[in-house]
Amino acid sequence: MPILKKSIMGAAALAFCVTAGSAGAQTLKASHQWPGGKGDARDEMVQIIAKEVSAANVGLDIKVYPGKSLFKPKEQWNAMVKGQLDISAFPLDYASGKHPQFSATLMPGLVKNHEHAQRLNSSPFMQDIKKIINDAGVMVLADAWLAGGFASKDKCILGPDTMKGQVTRAAGPAFEQMLVGAGASISSMPSSAIYQALQTGVLDAANTSSGSFVSYRIYEQVKCLTEPGANALWFMYEPILMSKKSWNKLNKVQQAALLAAGKKAEAYMTVQAKALDSKMVKAYKAAGVKVVSMNTEQAAAWLAIAKETSYKIFSDKVPGGKELIAKALSVE
Repeated sequence: MPILKKSIMGAAALAFCVTAGSAGAQTLKASHQWPGGKGDARDEMVQIIAKEVSAANVGLDIKVYPGKSLFKPKEQWNAMVKGQLDISAFPLDYASGKHPQFSATLMPGLVKNHEHAQRLNSSPFMQDIKKIINDAGVMVLADAWLAGGFASKDKCILGPDTMKGQVTRAAGPAFEQMLVGAGASISSMPSSAIYQALQTGVLDAANTSSGSFVSYRIYEQVKCLTEPGANALWFMYEPILMSKKSWNKLNKVQQAALLAAGKKAEAYMTVQAKALDSKMVKAYKAAGVKVVSMNTEQAAAWLAIAKETSYKIFSDKVPGGKELIAKALSVE
C-alpha cells in the first residue's frame, strides 16, 4: 500500500477515534419529571450539563427528556442501575423502597436551612448516603437540596392540629409517618401528580418542594401555602445522578467534561435554591393564595411528632439508621 494512502487511512482512523472516543460516539439520555423549558431549576441543571458537555467538544451529546416523557418518576432509579437511562435529576427518597436509608434525605427537620444543606454535602452523613448510591451502580454528578412547604385547599397548615382529617401527599415514608402521627390520611404519588389529585378531590393538601409548587402551578388548586420560612421542616435531596454502567463506557476526557459540567450545575443550584422559595411566595401571592409561615412553637410541635414516628421508625428498622441520624444531627 502506498505511503500516502496509508497516511490518509491512518488520519481517518484517528479522526474517528477522537470523535467517537473509546466508547464510541454517543448521545446520553437524561430524564426527569419536571416541565422542560419553563424555568424549573432542576431542568435547568440538566440543561447546563448538556450545554457544557456539548461545548467541551468531546464526542458526547446529552438529549434531555423532561416531563416524565422517557421514564416515570420513580422508574428512573432502576433504569439507571440497569444502564437503560444515563442521567436523571432524581429526588433520592423516591428510591427508598430499594434503599430505605435514602429516607434520611427527606427527614422532617433534619436540614435546618439552605446553608446547613451545603454543609451536609461534605459530611460523613452524606458520604454514607453516596456510598449506598455508588454501591447500587449509580453516581452523583451534582448535589442539590430544595426546601419545601405545605399547601391546602381547606385550612392553612401550621401546627400539627391543622393537619387532622386532611388527605395529604408527602414525598416519602418519613414525612408520611409524621403526618399520620398528626392525624392526616396519606395518598402517595410523585409531585407531578399533585395538581390533578387536588383538582379531582383525591387530595386536600400536599407538601413538596418550592420548585415543584411553582412548576406544576399548584397555586391554581389551593387556598393557603405554608412557606419554608425560618422554620422549614421540608428539605429534600434532589441530585443529578448518572448510571455507572453509562459512566464506565466513556473515556477519561468525556468523564472529565461531565464532572466539570456537574460542578457548574451544582453551583447554579446553590444560588437558585434559596431564590426558589421567594419565587414561590411571589407566585402564590400573585394568584391570590394566602401565604403563612410556621412559628418556632409550631415547628417544634411537628418535630416532637417526627421524633416519635419518623426518627424512631428509621432508627429502629433501617440498617444503620440510628448512626445515619446521629451523623446528620452532628452537623451544625
